[in-house]
Amino acid sequence: MDKLWNHNYIKVMTANFALFFAFYILTPLLPLYLSENFHATKDVIGLVLSGYTITALLFRPFSGYVVDTFSRKTVLMVCYAAFAIFFAGYLAAGTLLLFTIVRTLHGGPFGALTVANSTVAIDVLPSSRRNEGIGYYGLSNNLAMAIAPTIGIFIYRWSHSFELLFWLAFIIAMLGMAVDATVKVTKAPIATPRKKLSFDRFFLTKGWLLGFNMVFFGFCFGVLSNYLAIYSKEQLGITGGTGTYFMLCSIGLILSRLQGGSALRKGRLTHNAAEGMVISLVGYTIFILMPTIGAFVPQSSPVTTQHLTLFGYYGSALLIGLGNGHMWPAFQNMMINLAQHNQRGTANSTILISWDIGMGLGILVGGVVAEHLGYHAAFWVVAVANAIGVGLFFLHTRQFFINRRITLEVK
Repeated sequence: MDKLWNHNYIKVMTANFALFFAFYILTPLLPLYLSENFHATKDVIGLVLSGYTITALLFRPFSGYVVDTFSRKTVLMVCYAAFAIFFAGYLAAGTLLLFTIVRTLHGGPFGALTVANSTVAIDVLPSSRRNEGIGYYGLSNNLAMAIAPTIGIFIYRWSHSFELLFWLAFIIAMLGMAVDATVKVTKAPIATPRKKLSFDRFFLTKGWLLGFNMVFFGFCFGVLSNYLAIYSKEQLGITGGTGTYFMLCSIGLILSRLQGGSALRKGRLTHNAAEGMVISLVGYTIFILMPTIGAFVPQSSPVTTQHLTLFGYYGSALLIGLGNGHMWPAFQNMMINLAQHNQRGTANSTILISWDIGMGLGILVGGVVAEHLGYHAAFWVVAVANAIGVGLFFLHTRQFFINRRITLEVK
């Protein structure tokens, strides 16, 4: 059997870890930063933070085209350098307007970099281990999610300095770029530029329903990742649990990647996707439902409202992690299995575009709903959106993929 863990693959995973570490060390704290430093309201926070995702979304289609057309290593290094430099821009942004501009523009290199790095990871994998390798590649994201928010929150409590966090994110991003610079891309299936550009050079139209389905799941995580800290503090009275929540979520992600590796190697993509989204639905449901149930618990009961709240809070983290860990690599592999080899960048950008659309909508809608109806209502919207996504997959998306796949899926 071909070797999965080759040196270049490990380097690309390490660089991806640095990329997402720099991202996640700030993510749960930025709403607090905007609220404390600029006195931004909830809907303004949602608007400011959604700009990052919207810009990433706009860059994704062009990123896939550029990665498939030009030298992937060159594109990778340019994108990584730009991504790192923007962290320094946060240090110079002294007003809400300047911060909004920097944060919004930062989404561009982030969107392009995630496409370029994941496509290079596919290139350095042996074809016989590609499905499995893509699944394990996500472990680098998951480890970053597990460690970075906890470290970021700890550093902030110790130093009360967002400036220190911005510097740390910048340095880690530069280290990731240095690692990627040593990667040798031996495979370069670059597409010959066409005389006429068509829409499918920027978005894999063959996989449109897969992308549309992914929007619902991105929406859910957009609300969760950006408003968890404030919701926990204001609504649940949990002041120090955000880092632990992300840690448990990431443990679930890691466990699912390890457990699901065999199924991915066998090509059981729709099975993995279905299993993951159902587990996530249960997680989101108990997250929002347990505090509601707790309100009806008699005071004489040995199980208190706080017990149920904590059970739903931390239990949902593990379940959502397990679910997303099964679902995401399955959807990514399904999209790639609908593409020709010279459309890998486009396939990667398409699934990421869909996730970004969902994330952006989640951040924006979540902020508006929270401002007018409260964070509890915003997370009820999350549970409903997740349920719609699950229903769509079982009713239409699964068969849509089976009818159009190029690589045969093992049942």
